Amino acid sequence: MHKVSTISDFFIAFSHECGDPLSNLKLQKLLYYAQAWHLAIFDEPLFGDQIEAWVHGPVVVPEYHRFKGWAWQPIRDNPQLPEIDQRTVEHLNEVMEVYGAKNAYELELLTHQEDPWKNARGGIPIDQSSNTVVSHEDMKKFYRARMNG
Repeated sequence: MHKVSTISDFFIAFSHECGDPLSNLKLQKLLYYAQAWHLAIFDEPLFGDQIEAWVHGPVVVPEYHRFKGWAWQPIRDNPQLPEIDQRTVEHLNEVMEVYGAKNAYELELLTHQEDPWKNARGGIPIDQSSNTVVSHEDMKKFYRARMNG
């Protein structure tokens, strides 16, 4: 299992190399999809931090606070690509291939249509605050079904 900050650093460094820096909002969605697909494919979490179902989609709270000073602007921190195992690099590259070209708002709308976020929200209004945790089991079940169908 990795530190979530390592996964964030990977996504930020990757985005800088591609010339398309991430906002905190987009980073949060990439962390969510990286975790969800890791659970579905490998049956284990990628990182230990929980993901909460906030108004604007899934959020890893410590990483949100780490980058909240950037507000809606691109994160200008420029970390080096972290040293991580090849399986994880391939997984994160695939997440970027599938989700990286979408903007933050598109990713937010996508998460709002999917069961793990909706289940965690429990039917509360879309604009009501919540810190309910998105279940690993819900993520694994939902994305494994997409993988197999």
